[in-house]
Amino acid sequence: MRIGIDARFYGSLGKGLGRYTQKLIENLEKTDLQNQYFVFLRKENFDEYQPKNSNFQKVIADYKWYTFSEQINMPAILNKYKLDLVHFPHFNIPIFYRKKFIITIHDLILIHFPTIRGTTLNPFYYWIKFLTYRIIIRHAIKRSEKIITVSNFTKKDILENYKIPSDKISVTYESSDEIPTGYGPLEKEKILQKYGIIKPYILYVGNAYPHKNLEALVLAFADIPVQKNLRLVLVGKEDYFYKELKKKIAKEKISNIIFTDFVSDEELDEIYKNSLFYIFPSLYEGFGLPPIEAMRRGIPVASSDHECMKEVLESSACFFDARKKENIKEAIENLSENESLRSELAKKGLEQARKFSWKEMAEKTLDEYQKILGK
Repeated sequence: MRIGIDARFYGSLGKGLGRYTQKLIENLEKTDLQNQYFVFLRKENFDEYQPKNSNFQKVIADYKWYTFSEQINMPAILNKYKLDLVHFPHFNIPIFYRKKFIITIHDLILIHFPTIRGTTLNPFYYWIKFLTYRIIIRHAIKRSEKIITVSNFTKKDILENYKIPSDKISVTYESSDEIPTGYGPLEKEKILQKYGIIKPYILYVGNAYPHKNLEALVLAFADIPVQKNLRLVLVGKEDYFYKELKKKIAKEKISNIIFTDFVSDEELDEIYKNSLFYIFPSLYEGFGLPPIEAMRRGIPVASSDHECMKEVLESSACFFDARKKENIKEAIENLSENESLRSELAKKGLEQARKFSWKEMAEKTLDEYQKILGK
């Protein structure tokens, strides 16, 4: 069978979506030696993907996401390759593509957080974009052969917002990457120095979108007495939202907060391993990968008690109500002062992280392909 994968998000270009797409393709290459795959990429990530098997072929599809060009040109190039099935790892399906496809929906954040604070667009254009999003995702959900989600929470969320049968949705959990091993002992010592990180510190890794709730985190951290000598390290590529957060911190004169900007995977591994614990104050997630990445490295985790996070992390994290600043502060103080609790959560976290596998995710996804093509 001829299967297409829309990999325009592939790799670092697409952040979380990019990692999911990359791991799906890498593990399908190890699993499926029979079907013919066509991997559609943009110019920016075309060289980043190098097929490992002869049944995987890459194709240029240099059409930007969420554009008219995507809507008009993607159906044409997909039809050119006479595909039996296309997997779109995101909701942005070309409306005029009429053949069989499967989609992955990671979350419904844009439905739950339709706020001007979450965009750099002019309000008028933002609401046009929001309306277009609603139309496209409804069309994708209705016309897809199958919907893959990354948690039971997201499945439930979709069912509550769209009238579709429950068995149309399949849950395949994400996973964390293998731990990099690229640095020697002397090089490792210099990594914290490079980013101005001083121990002890608590760590957050990810973007600064409003639903990530970093403003509440830094305000709670500001109430921790300076005498405790604790620092908060925020790892994430500097963008509009991180710049706004920096302005807030400067205005409030909050000290002991360190911004690293972009960090490579090898360096990030060392920053994880030297942290006191990892904190995740998000108000909404479809899966929430960074806490699992921390757990895999034996780092204890404090997380918001959002329904998805309780599903994914189970009893291996210290949960708090992220809507209340006092609760965030209490979690920080509790975990930073209680060494035995940190040790207990680190052990539980290692066990929890082992439950997730990119290989298993790809195998379950392939099973869905086969069921659809079997029809």
